[in-house]
Amino acid sequence: MKTLLSLLISIPLVAQDYELSLWPEGVPNNLTTDLHEQQEQREILWITQVQNPEIAVFLPAKQHATSQAVLICPGGGYGGLAYDWEGTDIAKWLNSNGIAGIVLKYRLPSLVSQTEPSLVPLQDAKQAMRLIRQNAIKWNIDSQKVGVMGFSAGGHLASTLGTNTGQDDGNSSNEDLVITKPNFLILIYPVISMFDDITHVGSRTNLLGENPSTAMIQRFSNELKVNKLTPPTFLVHSMDDKAVPVANSLRFYQALQKHQIPAEMHLYPHGGHGYSLALDDGHLRLWPLLLSNWLKSL
Repeated sequence: MKTLLSLLISIPLVAQDYELSLWPEGVPNNLTTDLHEQQEQREILWITQVQNPEIAVFLPAKQHATSQAVLICPGGGYGGLAYDWEGTDIAKWLNSNGIAGIVLKYRLPSLVSQTEPSLVPLQDAKQAMRLIRQNAIKWNIDSQKVGVMGFSAGGHLASTLGTNTGQDDGNSSNEDLVITKPNFLILIYPVISMFDDITHVGSRTNLLGENPSTAMIQRFSNELKVNKLTPPTFLVHSMDDKAVPVANSLRFYQALQKHQIPAEMHLYPHGGHGYSLALDDGHLRLWPLLLSNWLKSL
């Protein structure tokens, strides 16, 4: 009994397989300040003022791994991160389906700590994609089966990554665009547009400032950036979403249709906003199963 107890104590109880800094040699676009990351355990783990972005890597057992991987962008209106609710909980669900889940703790736009705040979330997402593909063999991942998933404002970041042409962070080399481009998109009640009629004002203000120019609004309205190279996309939204209108998903889906991009969209009459896996809703909780079937179909 004592030997068994000693063995159990010696086993490391680690929540994730790997935790990697995105920028170990120095964070780009950063200003030196006294700001420090803040973590608040509410009903969910709420993280703000991220200074050192990183990824937490959750890997499934090799025996049933599909070789797929998903970079997860938690939501929070570009003002915080719902880190477990729309991050680590999702990674664990993906693991249960044989899929690697990589949670992105990305920097949030800040005039105090960054030189060009609107660029930093995408910089971090692209760097995360580079790291995933660099470590694909080690993590038992097929580098051509790496997607990105985003919730709410994280959905805006995910769709920005999926439609990126290089203009949004100043790096438009063909090689870098290939390395950082996801193979598929999963957008859950996403912010897509920056236009007044349908945007989430808080996300737009945090990303672009109080009075963004028309050029900036167009530049970060991702329904305008869909083209023939946009990856296949899965969308979920509720029609009674008062925070992020369902029109965000509808316009993105219409743009995908226009360019003949394979897409699947599920709209629910009720659900509101920010429901994550929706485990307490008998109808809405089926969306992860639909996603699982879609991922198998790719």
